[in-house]
Amino acid sequence: MQQSALNIAPGVEDALLTAADVRAAAERIAGSVVRTPTLHSATLSAITGADIWLKFENLQFTAAYKERGALNALLQLDEERKARGVIAASAGNHAQGLSYHGTRLGVPVTIVMPKTTPLVKVMQTESVGGKVVLEGESFDEAYAHARKLEKELGLTFVHPFDDPHVAAGQGTVALEMLDDVPEIDTLVLPVGGGGLGSGMGTIARAIRPDIKLIGVEAQLYPSMYNLLKGTNLPIGGDTLAEGIAVFSPGLFTSKVLRGLLDDFLLVSESKIESALALLLQIEKTLVEGAGATGLAAVMDNRELFAGRKVGIVLSGGNIDTRLLANVLLRDLARSGRLARLRIGLQDRAGALFKVAKVFHEHNVNIIEVFHQRIFTHLPAKGLVTEIECEARDRDQLEALVAALRREGYEVKQVETD
Repeated sequence: MQQSALNIAPGVEDALLTAADVRAAAERIAGSVVRTPTLHSATLSAITGADIWLKFENLQFTAAYKERGALNALLQLDEERKARGVIAASAGNHAQGLSYHGTRLGVPVTIVMPKTTPLVKVMQTESVGGKVVLEGESFDEAYAHARKLEKELGLTFVHPFDDPHVAAGQGTVALEMLDDVPEIDTLVLPVGGGGLGSGMGTIARAIRPDIKLIGVEAQLYPSMYNLLKGTNLPIGGDTLAEGIAVFSPGLFTSKVLRGLLDDFLLVSESKIESALALLLQIEKTLVEGAGATGLAAVMDNRELFAGRKVGIVLSGGNIDTRLLANVLLRDLARSGRLARLRIGLQDRAGALFKVAKVFHEHNVNIIEVFHQRIFTHLPAKGLVTEIECEARDRDQLEALVAALRREGYEVKQVETD
């Protein structure tokens, strides 16, 4: 899919972002957002070989860091613009943050979202006072419609990332992290449009000039990666990390990040899914896809982070429950704890019993059984049985498959990827 033109917020082409801007934002929003904890994870540290510190931005009221930047921008509007109201284009988290704080401050908020936005984010935005307009199949299409409404209705546009006030607000995440854990020497920054990365990177580099700043994007949406690396990787697809899935990053934020990032990584969908599941299992904390990209990057590039004190932002926790169920089940399948085995049988009495006996002998639980007699390459007296089963781990599953094959059965495992 071809990359569209950069999303440019008017007036930011030559804007600057300083540590003083981030510190001022921190004073401005203090007491109105949650000062989320930065906690050490002994288990994730042992798994990755790095010293892992997690910033729990999924504990914000709207379950995402985005309300920091939204509030900082709202507080700098004059009274006339506050009265007219604001508008934004958002995949969800900026929408919720802007709607929540706009409603709290008495500022009318209109949000344009892509039609593909998860229902949970639409409902949550409306529940905190935002008026939602669904338009387009992507962020760029929603963005264009929001700009149209901005002019027609005389509203003030609050950009989700390409705005110095918004980026400064997001930078307060790193300010808190380094205040709590000054020894952090590496920050992994989820990047979509670039607001979080530019804000965090600016203040982090000012506080600790030798800190390593690593950007990370979903492999399906390498828009900032392409811009900064000079590559032309394809952009588009159904990513779990829809919160950072933009076709084109900001002009202002890309300029800031170009001078800040030490490295830039891409992570696959399977790595994002695994990181999300791991955070739920180990830290008992729920994140959305974008919120899992930092950990996914560390787990997929262990040699880069080995021995370093790494700060990871769990940037948001808004994920559709049905999607979450799919992710967790797919992770069980990848780990070998859940499997679907395709087994060729003779269509005769007792055939299934004999197979089930092997499962019993290996203490593997049968969840569901599916028979296929028509669409198969087997002779007319044969059938294909697919058995969904649950094992303790991959070793137990592989022992079962080996035993079935020794009994003369043709066995194939149905893969998830």
